Amino acid sequence: MLLKVILILATVAYPFLIYFGLSHFNSSIVLIGVVALLAARWLMVKQSSTRHIILVSILAMLAATFLLGSQLGLKLYPVAVNTSMLILFAASLTAKQTIIEKLARIKEPDLPQSGVIYTRKVTYIWCMFFLLNGTVSLITAFWSSNEFWLFYNGFLAYLMIGTLIVLEWLVRPIAKRKL
Repeated sequence: MLLKVILILATVAYPFLIYFGLSHFNSSIVLIGVVALLAARWLMVKQSSTRHIILVSILAMLAATFLLGSQLGLKLYPVAVNTSMLILFAASLTAKQTIIEKLARIKEPDLPQSGVIYTRKVTYIWCMFFLLNGTVSLITAFWSSNEFWLFYNGFLAYLMIGTLIVLEWLVRPIAKRKL
């Protein structure tokens, strides 16, 4: 359990680890450490969708590293994660239930049709978020300093995720009353 918590924290702290690693070590050494960390995280996770996101992200990062160099490849990991999440959420829009609907049904198994429509709209919002966040992450990887890349991917992106979660949590009861 402790190892699981450490791996989750290390994954969340990824931008800080990369910034520190690139400031103090050769990028190839950092790459080996990151791949080991992500591989360990992949082995610990049971949920197949999370495993797919981690695996696709590792492969994308390795491909980017091979094609563009290890420093840039390491900085593209947030882009890979956002792209994976976008694909996962967008694909759920074509399924019987979206990801957000599945989460809503945990709390409310008999979700009314109005709730299904609402969860579909929330899924679209998350898709737009992942598209925007991934695009900005890509821009910071290619055209900003390591410090700004860290600030955006290690702080602002998490702040925006939290803000979106809180806003949805605040809007949900209002939407529920209206629907």
